[in-house]
Amino acid sequence: MTTFEALGIDARLIQATDELGYVNPTAIQEQAIPVLLSGTKDFIGLAQTGTGKTAAFGLPLLHIIDAAAKYPQALVVCPTRELCLQIVKEIELFKKYMTGVSVVAVYGGASIGLQIRDLKRGVQIVVATPGRLIDLIERKAINLEQIRYVVLDEADEMLNMGFQDDIEFILKNTPARESTWLFSATMPPEIRKVSKKYMSDPKEVTVGKVNTTNKSIDHQYYVTTAQHRYETLKRIIDFNPGIYGIIFTRTKADAQEISERLTREGYDIDALHGDLTQQQRDRVMGQFRDKSLQLLIATDVAARGIDVAGISHVINYELPDDVEVYTHRSGRTGRAGNQGICISIVHAKEMYKLKQIERINKSEFHKLDIPSGKDVCRKQFFFFMDKLLSADISHGDYETYVPMLAEKFADVSKEDVLKRVAAMEFDRFLKYYENAEDLNLRSRDRKEPGSREDFGRRRDDRNMGRGDGRKEYARGGGYSRLFVNLGTKDGFFKASFLQFILDMSDLKKDVLGKIDMKDMNSWIEIERGAAQQMIRSLDGKSYKGRRIRMNDADSGGPAGYSKRPRRGEG
Repeated sequence: MTTFEALGIDARLIQATDELGYVNPTAIQEQAIPVLLSGTKDFIGLAQTGTGKTAAFGLPLLHIIDAAAKYPQALVVCPTRELCLQIVKEIELFKKYMTGVSVVAVYGGASIGLQIRDLKRGVQIVVATPGRLIDLIERKAINLEQIRYVVLDEADEMLNMGFQDDIEFILKNTPARESTWLFSATMPPEIRKVSKKYMSDPKEVTVGKVNTTNKSIDHQYYVTTAQHRYETLKRIIDFNPGIYGIIFTRTKADAQEISERLTREGYDIDALHGDLTQQQRDRVMGQFRDKSLQLLIATDVAARGIDVAGISHVINYELPDDVEVYTHRSGRTGRAGNQGICISIVHAKEMYKLKQIERINKSEFHKLDIPSGKDVCRKQFFFFMDKLLSADISHGDYETYVPMLAEKFADVSKEDVLKRVAAMEFDRFLKYYENAEDLNLRSRDRKEPGSREDFGRRRDDRNMGRGDGRKEYARGGGYSRLFVNLGTKDGFFKASFLQFILDMSDLKKDVLGKIDMKDMNSWIEIERGAAQQMIRSLDGKSYKGRRIRMNDADSGGPAGYSKRPRRGEG
């Protein structure tokens, strides 16, 4: 097998990687490093999260920069504060034996004055989030004119978060760059456009296949009804004692609500979403990293760039609309060669979406039955017994207490002692699950598609994916259709657009029907009672300098009537 030494890296870097236990490079490192060591070749590396991309660009950067020159020579741009800090931490470890090399992180939510001071001390590598970097450029606090190497890490996530204009601005302000290195898990058309515009004949390396998920992840799903989604989540958590994972929701309102409900019921969980201050976010992430929290519930936007070792499970409370979002969610587990589990709670109407993800990602999904109450109690009981048997009794003066214990339990059999221990530990579980219902969606719960019963059931089901929402609308199902002058040209994917309009309006996704996105405009089906709240929340606001215009797409037509816009309308 290839070693780092065989790749031609500086001996001081080899000494550091040896100490870190890095002997054999990962696939992306093995293919990227020899190309990047030249420093003059544009490069595109497509590999899933957790495959060692930081070392793939970090080691070559440290090898080729001039330690004697105390000005920024390399710029790494990444989507979030967490990823920014993680990259700096890893580069600091790699440069342990290289004197005179400095790396600085600049990101929002922290003192810009302190970051400017760090930059003035002299630095060769700057790791930055787009917003804070542009702020520094406009304040003339950082000079990018001598930047020779630009790295765009998690490029697809940056574009999905609406940073395309920022990235192009940054690239325009690095006129002396000799090479651009782009790393991404997926390759949407927007990234391809950026690469064609700003890169010259890049060397492209793909590890695995684009849009395929990590093979170390077991993809599982449970099918239930919309009203049983929360109870199914609880049952999954209880069936996996020792779980350490992230639960993904579509909106911040869902994240907060579910977090509060689970906390009240005794679970170690907290929420991560856009309403938190940076101080609150740091506190939640600190507790999750040191495992004071067993579970983190997060929106896709809030979870961008999170890299926490040892995550055993990712749970999709609902499936995302975009395959790429699923890939990023599932990529939080099964990292660094470890096995992971990605669980999706699916409504029957979402099966088409699951099949689409399965087909595009070329990954096999395994359908499991939602555990019964007895299954959960049995699993918890065996977990407790294993913990009991593995308890460390080597320290402490337990022998002193054994005679007293023996005297106290002299008239109690060993079996009764064990029963009492089990009762103390499992009384709550046994009572809760004593008459637990079956949460699985059985064939008896379904009606033939297209039947009169099925149509009535679909109209009444307001909680999850509506099947063909336009059919309900056309038949007078109580929906309005809104126009908004935002589209894919604004950097939105359907999932991020959905999150944006729900966050702005403080509505739940249950009120929405079909969303039709175009380049410059979008049309949203929404329950009539919620339409005016959404219009009031968005119309007249600004997005990236543009004034948002939202109105009833069918104003002037009869109530409940929908017409598709003609080409050129809106």
